[in-house]
Amino acid sequence: MTVIAEDHGAVRVLTLNRPEKLNALNTALTRDLSEAFSAADADRGIRALVLTGAGRGFCAGADLGEFSELTPEHADAVLERAALTAKLQVQARQLRIPVVAAVRGAAVGGGAGLAIGADMVVAGTDLKFGYPELKHSIVPALVMTGLVHHLGRKLAFELVSTGRLLTAAEAFEHGLVNRVADPAEVLPAALAIAEHWAKVEPRAIAAAKDLFYRVADLPADAAMRAGQDVNALMRGFRR
Repeated sequence: MTVIAEDHGAVRVLTLNRPEKLNALNTALTRDLSEAFSAADADRGIRALVLTGAGRGFCAGADLGEFSELTPEHADAVLERAALTAKLQVQARQLRIPVVAAVRGAAVGGGAGLAIGADMVVAGTDLKFGYPELKHSIVPALVMTGLVHHLGRKLAFELVSTGRLLTAAEAFEHGLVNRVADPAEVLPAALAIAEHWAKVEPRAIAAAKDLFYRVADLPADAAMRAGQDVNALMRGFRR
């Protein structure tokens, strides 16, 4: 199983399960995680998600072992993998339920994108966060959008162009993570956040999450109109 799903009441924990590869994202894991996200979102008994990785790291990014097959001679496989990766990198924010990433150790490349693609992030003091793709003659094309949206341009370009890895303290300073904890406390801290979300009226938190991301991408006037619509809708949420 490349993804392990475990329910804690109304909270589902999804664990990337390729620890021998630092949970590197091959096509199977990318597809399985996307399907696990969709399954959790469709389950009305689940109200929050925790995303974490098995072993000593969260996710080492793309599995370079597959790259020998992802060449122009295998165009269909290249296009399928690109579409899967692009979908996965934005999928967490599109779910109705909120997602918190519990991140220990390496979160690089696509793993960094997965981490900051969650609604909140709890990071271990052992965090190593960054985008080292250029060191492998690869462009971080499908994770760059999320990085630029989360960081100022100067630091984002520094990370992409030099491959420098951020520590947990630096990631917290720049707003990439919400909380920093000892590695052993990362998953319990993320679970506590998810359990808090799970107690909220599910329609209200789904509407709040949807509106949050919509207004972030809208001009002020359009954002206020969207807020007015949700303001009217929410009157039916209270019991």
